[in-house]
Amino acid sequence: MPHTDLLAEVRAAVADGRTPGPLTRAALATTDDPMLMRRAGRVLAGLAPPADGPDDLRPLRVAVLATCTVGPLEHLLHATLLGAGARPTVELGEYGAFELTLATPGRTAADLVVCLLDESYFLPARWSAVDVDAIDAHLERRLADLSGLVAANLDPAGATFVLHTVPMPADLRDSLVSLRARAAVSRLWHRLNAGLLALAEEHPQVVVVDLVSALADSPHPARDERLHRYADLPYTDGALLVLAHQVRRVAQARLGTSRKVLALDLDNTLWGGVVGEVGAAGVQVAGLYPGNCYQELQRAAGRLRDQGVVLVLASKNDPDVVTAALTDHPDVLLRPDAFSVVAVGWGAKAANLRDAARSLGLAEQAFVFMDDSEFERGAVAAELPEVAVVSAAGDPAHLVRSLLRTGWFDVTDLTDTDLRRPALYRSRTRRGDFAGGFGSSRDYLMALDIEVSAEPVTAFTVARVAQLAARTNQFNLTGRRFDEATTAAMSADPGHLVASFSVSDRFGDEGIVGAVWVECGERVWRVLNAVLSCRVLGRGVELAMVGWLAGQASAAGATAVEATFVPSGRNGVAAGFLGDAGFAGPTNDDGADDNNGGGGHSLALDGTRPGPPSWIRLLERSGV
Repeated sequence: MPHTDLLAEVRAAVADGRTPGPLTRAALATTDDPMLMRRAGRVLAGLAPPADGPDDLRPLRVAVLATCTVGPLEHLLHATLLGAGARPTVELGEYGAFELTLATPGRTAADLVVCLLDESYFLPARWSAVDVDAIDAHLERRLADLSGLVAANLDPAGATFVLHTVPMPADLRDSLVSLRARAAVSRLWHRLNAGLLALAEEHPQVVVVDLVSALADSPHPARDERLHRYADLPYTDGALLVLAHQVRRVAQARLGTSRKVLALDLDNTLWGGVVGEVGAAGVQVAGLYPGNCYQELQRAAGRLRDQGVVLVLASKNDPDVVTAALTDHPDVLLRPDAFSVVAVGWGAKAANLRDAARSLGLAEQAFVFMDDSEFERGAVAAELPEVAVVSAAGDPAHLVRSLLRTGWFDVTDLTDTDLRRPALYRSRTRRGDFAGGFGSSRDYLMALDIEVSAEPVTAFTVARVAQLAARTNQFNLTGRRFDEATTAAMSADPGHLVASFSVSDRFGDEGIVGAVWVECGERVWRVLNAVLSCRVLGRGVELAMVGWLAGQASAAGATAVEATFVPSGRNGVAAGFLGDAGFAGPTNDDGADDNNGGGGHSLALDGTRPGPPSWIRLLERSGV
């Protein structure tokens, strides 16, 4: 989207009181023009939630605490975080009160606390170029101070702290005329940044982004000396935009708005040339430039697949020619079994992607589409605006950076389910083929040999359960998003139960696909939320979840389980769930149960415990 169009659309959306569309949000997630993003962020600060109807954005409270002047970071965060699918409110800490604010936990209520750091926090105001040991001791002490302050603020149900590595000031480096002393101080500064990065390994609620590395890939200088001296602003607008984009990637992972699927074109994307014209042996996919660029893109896509990204092939080509090239070419790295869905033919790519989403049971907003053709990219963007579109046009040397630079696929932690996701979705497509041989859906489900295993969340499953809460939109009963820290705290509280549900069938183990968060009263258990992955919808797993939960509540002496369906605009698939599971809901105007709407629903535990569907074997582990 051209810059003038982007800013005009942002202004029009705010003036009209509507949320900027997905194409605008995607543009904000990829724009590197700091002046444009400053202006867009200033406008977006006035964006209000919709007066009625569902909100497409996730609310996100952000606090910025700084050791220096914040500058335009507030506006840049408004713009980049909208690109992450968030509706941010940004609160700035008081200037000069960085340590005081951290030393008094509870002063800042936020989901993300962004700590803007500069060298002034770590380096003494007066230091000697001939006393490297004194510099070393001071850096160590200040790192320990920061570590202690951050740790004191880590409430298990509280905010995620975002810190960053700090560029070494040029004055420090170049003031040392001894090459050995300069190398020694550089080593100390690298050790300081390594210590900052290590905070993320010590504390699950801390994320540290490598700003130093990101600035090395940026065209923007880190510092404007005049602004630094005049306004205590150690970073340029461009450097702050680099940081804001890193914060956006953290927010995407925390909110669950990252993507799951990478759909790839073939000709002049995964290999050079048009296979239908040059044949399988004629495509460029290794050796010298440009063939090595295409092989590196295949290698990058393979690494994403290893980390749980589902690959889809979307190519306008003769299927037999493509199969031959993928199978027989010795330098092709992505063989046919690397793709969970193969959409090769002469149909419109937007339709193929829509079919792929339906086959995988995923929303279109889970997709990233990469293609060299401006026409194909434009057609997909017009018909499927929720799909993130990446250009593979131009010099193939930039293919890998074009794919990876935005961080569409970032997650907080990799879970076992993430690592097995591509295989899980390949199994899903095989289930679809298997279903064609049965006369009824019941016969098909009986033949699947479905097992559902239920158990309270453990230290080994809490990350996956929290990930489900963040990323599940369709079968999400109330829309409440419990993060990892909150889920862990609830699981350790006798007054709550958090349970995970795993599914397996004849085609393999799906892993953890469902979860419930429950407040356990003496007589009544209240479901705070229940989620179920879209890839197992239609098998009755949600009914097995209710059966297990009812058994746990009854065994604990409760007489009822209560739950509420809260419409979000995206969770319509869960609307009738409570009624189907036997919950009595509020009555409508005719006096009948209104089981499809909002409001409280109740399941009486009067001795008739609901069981799973006849085609599901429920494996119970109480743990209560």
